[in-house]
Amino acid sequence: MLCMSSQEPASTDVRPDERPLRVGIVCPYSFETPGGVQNHIRDFSEALMRRGHSVSVFAPGRRTKDMPLWVQTNGSSFAIPYNGSWAHLSYFLAAGLQTRRWVRQGQFDIVHLHEPEAPSVSHKPLVMRGAPPMVATFHASIEPYPKALHLFQRYLHSYLEPLNEAIFVSPAAQRTADHYLPASISRHVIPNGIDRASYLRARPDRRWQGTPGHPTIGFLGRLEEDRKGFPVFVDAAALVLERHPGARFLVVGDGGAEAAKAIAERDGGEALLERFEFLGRVDDDAKARFYKSLDVYVAPQTGGESFGIVLAEAMAASCPIVASDLPAFVDVTERGRDAALFANRDAADCAERICDLLADPARRARLGRAGLKRSGDFDWERVVDEVLAVYRSALAGRRGALS
Repeated sequence: MLCMSSQEPASTDVRPDERPLRVGIVCPYSFETPGGVQNHIRDFSEALMRRGHSVSVFAPGRRTKDMPLWVQTNGSSFAIPYNGSWAHLSYFLAAGLQTRRWVRQGQFDIVHLHEPEAPSVSHKPLVMRGAPPMVATFHASIEPYPKALHLFQRYLHSYLEPLNEAIFVSPAAQRTADHYLPASISRHVIPNGIDRASYLRARPDRRWQGTPGHPTIGFLGRLEEDRKGFPVFVDAAALVLERHPGARFLVVGDGGAEAAKAIAERDGGEALLERFEFLGRVDDDAKARFYKSLDVYVAPQTGGESFGIVLAEAMAASCPIVASDLPAFVDVTERGRDAALFANRDAADCAERICDLLADPARRARLGRAGLKRSGDFDWERVVDEVLAVYRSALAGRRGALS
């Protein structure tokens, strides 16, 4: 069993109408390396604990010094390419026994599995007899649906039958999971959450603020992953500079040295590189100030996105957004009402959308207000309410089945 520690968030928002639950969450990916699913589980767990619920998380991999004590690991993982990135999973040998033992010892009211379709620990509890009610969140969005997955549809359909409820982080994620999820399982679209208040109260950083003649345009993401679209951003920047030679391009994320070298090696690269500033990895407070300081935030991701947490964060900071027209981004931006969308991978179209916004401060302000309003749908308080409603549905279904 996992003990709670001083790292557990204080219960500052306990609600008298909520019965405290013991929630066990299984993450398919190692907490040793950062990632969207791990960050979602961490922040969601902390939000649940602030509401007075008890949470334990089980994940592959080894412990690190900065890992919360309410996260327990199985001590091993292996890396495979998955959905345009590298996933650190655990599947073989004792992984199943370890996961099921953790579930039995936890005496949970509910078990919440993330991406149980992945070849890792998240699907191991599905074969247990007498297990608590099980809810699953599906994050992956793969469009168009790959032919290879058709081979596993019948297997996944059978394996996922024990689930009580299914949550999808976006309509795009549901469209992927609908291929293999049994029709009898209740479905709910609940987005990823953000700490909206931290973006609302953030103040611009003078170092990153632009002026009419020197606007600032930002990118945030892992520079070494092609699917995050940094090469598209660079190509668009070169075109924007033809019309706005004073523009500055601020970049947050790991891999700045390699990215700068790649820019310098292209034709005219030295001059282009002078307009880029690589800020490296920043903490959450600095990230909020970053969004708040920009004239335009650009999300040029090319694929593999199931939601688009960077869009939700930028919206909460009232930052006008230019984004690729990935299905998940179309969903998050309400079909482009809350952002200017460009054709995926088309740097010229991206540059045109950026220049349109730089030339129209009133439209930038309108997009900022629309995004701010939309960001309320992603606030953790609202998201936790919706997930707890799914938990109650699963618990009610279990009681009904036993009566």
